[in-house]
Parts: sequence; structure tokens; C-alpha cells
Amino acid sequence: MVHLGPKKPPSRKGSLADVPRDLLEQISQLEKLFTVDTQKLKAIVAHFVSELEKGLSKEGGSIPMIPTWVMDLPTGTEKGAFLALDMGGTNLRVCEITLLGNRDFDIVQSKYHMPPDMKTGTSEQLWDYIADCLSAFLKAHHPNEESHEFHLGFTFSYPCSQTKINNGILQRWTKGFDIDGVEGKDVQPMLEAALQRKKVPIKVTALINDTTGTMVASNYTDPETQMGVIFGTGCNAAYFDYVKNIPKLEGLVDLDPETPIAINCEWGAFDNEHNILPRTAYDIQIDNDSPRPNQQAFEKIIAGLYLGEIQRLVILDLVNQGFIFEGQGVENLKEAYSLDASFLSQIEEDPFENLTEVEDLFQSKFGIQTTEPERKLIRRLAELIGTRAARLSACGVAAIAQKIGLKKCHVGADGSVFNKYPHFPERGAQALKEIFDWEGTLEENPIKVQPAEDGSGVGAALIAALTLKRIQNGGSVGMTADGERRYLKGLNL
Repeated sequence: MVHLGPKKPPSRKGSLADVPRDLLEQISQLEKLFTVDTQKLKAIVAHFVSELEKGLSKEGGSIPMIPTWVMDLPTGTEKGAFLALDMGGTNLRVCEITLLGNRDFDIVQSKYHMPPDMKTGTSEQLWDYIADCLSAFLKAHHPNEESHEFHLGFTFSYPCSQTKINNGILQRWTKGFDIDGVEGKDVQPMLEAALQRKKVPIKVTALINDTTGTMVASNYTDPETQMGVIFGTGCNAAYFDYVKNIPKLEGLVDLDPETPIAINCEWGAFDNEHNILPRTAYDIQIDNDSPRPNQQAFEKIIAGLYLGEIQRLVILDLVNQGFIFEGQGVENLKEAYSLDASFLSQIEEDPFENLTEVEDLFQSKFGIQTTEPERKLIRRLAELIGTRAARLSACGVAAIAQKIGLKKCHVGADGSVFNKYPHFPERGAQALKEIFDWEGTLEENPIKVQPAEDGSGVGAALIAALTLKRIQNGGSVGMTADGERRYLKGLNL
């Protein structure tokens, strides 16, 4: 194994005194491999800032920095009922959010499973399935209102270029989707065509990314929120910048330079050039074996989709070298992505000194019997992978804060990794403290990343409400007609 970084102290739980010397040496090497020290964090942040700037420039870069045409934050007085559709990587969720006008809301929702084969099926199958789910929701909650047209905020959490608030030209699929005939096209008319085919009375009023929704929804309940981030199956961030700071919009919009506009960073693509992130041989293997090599470099190190796979590859490497599971069949462990982030969470959450829950996990899932020293190595490895992800995630937050000069704010964070992975928020907070050389406790950090409101639901509904209000007041919700033509021509569309 390659040696990287300084050695970290042993795990908080469980003594390593009884671990054989050969496994202790492997733990030491893993600690060097996966540890990201303060100096490296600061170097990554500096490069991150320059990549954010590049994404806003005319020449662009790896990070798309997509203007969303969300140009308002909620006042807290918004009222009305709106639908929200969240197309995630695993599930499809339909919500009806009633905004109460006092920074509060009511929500009714249903969840629908996204069939795995849908991710590689046809475009028409995908949109028809979504239309069927929306129809089922309306029939369940509004059985006698067929003539009423509902306004929908569509959370489409995939990299899109937008020329106005209710459209989205898919740049590339992520999260395991690979459906022909969608990339390079506007997804809004595809969905609305399916709604018309199915006679579902819904209009797509706003198309947003879940990260933008997270920021807006969190600001609705907490006005100190200035940024939204997602740390889940994938990773991303959104924040408000000014038109004057976005050179690539020059000549395409008729807006005052001081107009704020939400930017969907799509920062999972940070460092696609592989210049700065501390990638291991296991990270490189995951990238090479993925459907899209050399894309989403940042995401493949910190996102939930990949954390379990990193652990699996390291464990297999140790098995092949004869360090663990000697004489046992590990065929089930050879299946790609057979470990997920929740498995790592369970490993870290085992409260027992001898890690008996980890023992049960490997026995029940893989039919592998583990010794106590092997379990301690596995536990330490899970800590290292989770800690690296949390510390690197803080680099993106720090980079946005540095770019726009934020000294103090709240950051709304959503996603299963942030909300469920043990110690992820605290590890990220510690990294921010080191990056900015803050004094005091983690609770005193000027920039606090904290659990977000429901961005894919409440945020989508709020943005639909804000869009309707802007349209009613005669405001712009996208590029000028000439700017849109020029923009699309530049994209060869």
C-alpha cells in the first residue's frame, strides 16, 4: 500500500493492544493512506476556490456552476399549496406542501420505488412512470379535483443547464442513470408530454436541484442560512452570487448586475483533472470501473454511493494478501457495491468492546467468520474512510465561504451521509476549524453546517411559489430570448 500523510491515533473505542503485529502494521499503513492533514485541506480549498471562479467564467471548467434563475429568498410570508416531485437516485417522492405564511408549513407525501431497470431503460418509460406516480398521488389526495391545475416544483438532481426557471437541459446522468436520448435535451417538455399523455393536470412551474431547494427551504425556517449542501448518495452545493460575478452570463441576460442568483455548483465534478485530491489506488479503481471514468472525482471520494465500495476493495486487498479471513470463502464479498454506506455506519456504531455486532454483520451478510483483531481493523478502516469523506466535504463549504467572503453563517445540509453516518457533522466541523484556524469549541464555529429542512420537497414548493410571484409581478425568470438562442447555440443544441 502507498504511504500518505501522518499517522493518526488509534480508534476511540476498543484497544488495539491485542491486535497482532502484522495487522497493526496494516492499520498503520491505512491510517497514512486515508488521513488528510490540515495543510492538505487548506491546499484543496485554495484550488477549490479557483475552480469555482473558473466555472463562473466564460471558459468554464470542471465545476459547471449553473445559474438556476432562482433570484429570491423567501420572506416567510408565502402562502398556498404546491406540489413537489423529487426524482432521487433510489426513490421518487411526491409531496403537497401547504405554506402557512409564518415560516411554517404542512406536508403530505408519498414515496414510490424507482425500479433499477428504469435507470437504463427508455426515456418514455421513465417519464411515463413518473406521470403515473403523480397521477396516483392526485387520485389519493384530490379525488374530486380533476379540472384543477396544480403547480409543481420538480426537483431534478442531475447536472442541468438552465435558460429559465422551469427548464433543464441535462448535461450528464449521475447516480447510476444512463438513459439514451435525454442528455443534451430539456427534460421539462419530456415530463409535460408524459403528463399530457396520462391526462394529469399538472404544470411544471419550477425545475430545481435538491441543493438549491435545501438552501431555500432552510432559509425559510432559518434566515441565517446562506448555503445549501447535500452529502448523500451524491454531493453538491448551492449558494447565492451576483450577476456581476458571473462572466458567462454577459450579454445573455437583461438583469441589474447587483441581482442575486442562486448557483447550483455541481461540485461533485471538482478535480476531474486529478490535480489535488488525495486519491488512493482504491479510489482510482472505482473511477476506472465506473460508467463515467474521469468524471465526478470529488463525489467518488466523499459520497455515500462509494464509501462502502472503498471499504470492500480494501478488505479484498487485505484478503488477497493473506492478512484476514484466512481459509474462508469470500465470493459474496467480490460482488461490486455489495457494501454500502449504511454497512459502514453499522460498523462504526457497534458499542461493544469486542465488536460483536460487526461479527454478526459479516456472518449474516457474507458468511464470513471474523476474529476480534480482524474486526478492530475493519472498524478502524471504516472510521478512516468516513473521516476522510467528512474532512474533504468541509473543503467545498470553506471554498464557497472564502469565495463570497462569508465570515459567519448557517449551512443547511441534507443527505443520508450527513444525517445518518456516525460523527460526520462533527468531523466536518473539525476540518472547518482547522481550515480557518478558528479558536474555541466546535459549537463556537462561525460557520455552522446543520441539518436542513426538506429541500427536495419544501424547497421545490417554495421556489414554485416564488416563481409564480415573480411572474405575476412582471419579473424575469430566465435569459432573454436572444440570450437563450445564443446560449443554446454555444452548447451546440
